[in-house]
Amino acid sequence: MNATTSNQMRALVVRAPMQYAVESVAIPEAPAGGLLLKVLACALCGSDLRTLRGGHRKVTLPWTIGHEISGVVVETSKEYAGEWKAGETLAIGPVVYCGACDFCREGRFELCENYREIAQAWQGGFAEYIAIPREAVERGLIQRVPGSLDPAHAAVTEPISSCLNAQEKGSVGLGDSVVIIGSGPIGCIHTRLAHLRGAKQVIIADVSEERLKLVEAFGPDAIINASKVDLVQEVRRLTGGKGADVIITANPVPQTQVQAVEMARKGGRILLFGGLPVDQSRPGVDMNLVHYNALHLIGTTIFALRHHRQALELAASGKIPLEKLITRFPLEDFNRGAEMALAGKVIKAVFLT
Repeated sequence: MNATTSNQMRALVVRAPMQYAVESVAIPEAPAGGLLLKVLACALCGSDLRTLRGGHRKVTLPWTIGHEISGVVVETSKEYAGEWKAGETLAIGPVVYCGACDFCREGRFELCENYREIAQAWQGGFAEYIAIPREAVERGLIQRVPGSLDPAHAAVTEPISSCLNAQEKGSVGLGDSVVIIGSGPIGCIHTRLAHLRGAKQVIIADVSEERLKLVEAFGPDAIINASKVDLVQEVRRLTGGKGADVIITANPVPQTQVQAVEMARKGGRILLFGGLPVDQSRPGVDMNLVHYNALHLIGTTIFALRHHRQALELAASGKIPLEKLITRFPLEDFNRGAEMALAGKVIKAVFLT
């Protein structure tokens, strides 16, 4: 069946770095074994912003990006044998696991060696409709959205999932002092999650006063403007000279990974959440501090199905103030929303169709 009487839809098309616009393109067909989704909301991620600025090694332009998606099933293919039916609202995680590597066979999907992503291997969600391929139906991250959950909130469960994976790997818990460097959307989510997991002290740092004002709604115990004070010394002061049990580097700045090692308490855990630019990925960490202070450097990326399920439950519970995280824009207003996000004027831009 046809999803609409017209065969055209509106979609963001990125043609080159900093050259993008919402254009009229053909509505995709439901792929063999897959779904056609009417997009309700798609959130703008930090990696999307990097793609807008400078392209992406896994994206061949022109392309439609956007991988934090919620939408309604409007069509299934003849070959489709999945559980989701037309009319159901779904949250779509972008990661599609290979199902064949050693880690997938062990059920450690967050370490899949050959995963692909929606908006990279397949067209993304900044569009009125998106085709969900057979591979995503069979080995991807798709969850029903609880009836009471706002579709815009469902869309941002993707970054919550990544944060859940990181804090699980870092064993963030009761009595921990936690420092989060970076007050963007990831920093805001980590702030709330650390409290929910039982941290006794959550400190957030950034160099942007404007961003730090936005993060107040997420309840940090202390806020540090690192452009005005020595970040390492201030963290040590706030922790009684001991240093932090957990540091999360939620940013792409190499120096913050150096600082994280310097501010960690003996036996501390450093969650390297933010990737670094390729040409700046060796920041000069003092490995003697890592050695003699018995520090744990923990890298985390993507997430597994259980994290996505937990994220939806958290979103539905209201324990994370998601409405304070997002700013809504119509898809046609993508350029304005992207410009505000690039300038740090909003925490998280979500586009509605």
